[in-house]
Amino acid sequence: MFGTVLSFCLLAIGARELTGELSTFQVLFFRGLIGLAIVTVLIMATKDFTLFTTNRLKLHAARNSIHLIGQYGWFVGIALLPLAQVFALEFTVPLWTALIAAVSLGERLTGKKALSIVLGLIGVLIIVKPSTDAVDMASLIVLGVAVCYAVSHVATKSLASTEHPLTILYMMCVMQLPVVFLFSLDNWQWPTSVEWMWLTLIGITALSAHFCLAKAMATTEVTLVMIIDFLRLPAIGVVGVLLYNEAFELSLIVGALIMLLGNVWALSSKGKSVSS
Repeated sequence: MFGTVLSFCLLAIGARELTGELSTFQVLFFRGLIGLAIVTVLIMATKDFTLFTTNRLKLHAARNSIHLIGQYGWFVGIALLPLAQVFALEFTVPLWTALIAAVSLGERLTGKKALSIVLGLIGVLIIVKPSTDAVDMASLIVLGVAVCYAVSHVATKSLASTEHPLTILYMMCVMQLPVVFLFSLDNWQWPTSVEWMWLTLIGITALSAHFCLAKAMATTEVTLVMIIDFLRLPAIGVVGVLLYNEAFELSLIVGALIMLLGNVWALSSKGKSVSS
């Protein structure tokens, strides 16, 4: 999960740097193309060619359709909102994930998990400071992204029980690539050398983020994985301050500390259950 946090922060930087330079669909296309090349090489290196196949094609298709919608909205949000606000709104994902996982996967939503999620969401509200002015279209888009990602995370949890992480990544690239290519043709332009650098960063970190996420979900419950993922918010807040001169407010510190409390609470309860 620490690999996931680092990857998503670097991905956000690459996305922000390409804002206004290339269309969102074109960024998604090159991201998928680079990812497909890397995954193919990794699978070839294992010499386990069964990783190119799956018996759960319908679930892969459903997951990747929802995930693609979420990805597009996420890149749009990165262009319109401060990085910390995008991540903060995105962190409603654990709430939706916990509810969906409880219904579809039968995971037990314990009191400690619920309290950890509530603490995280309180931290998000402190950072965002919601008001009528803040409920704009960009914020609603990112909230929609959170729901899409929650569905995607639950599907990944189900797939991870039978599928290798490389298979999940391969299917993601193969299924999403033709769609984003068709949509990118309307406003196509060849990237410059600097843009290629950012596109490569996006391609690599998007892949590493999902690989780490799939591995984490294969070893523990999806709700705990999402709780740890809250660490992304203070990390991206620092990035926004240092690289993009975004405001560094006391509310960011307070909200991050409350979320950290939730993370420690969840991890300590997990450790106790493992030791017993």
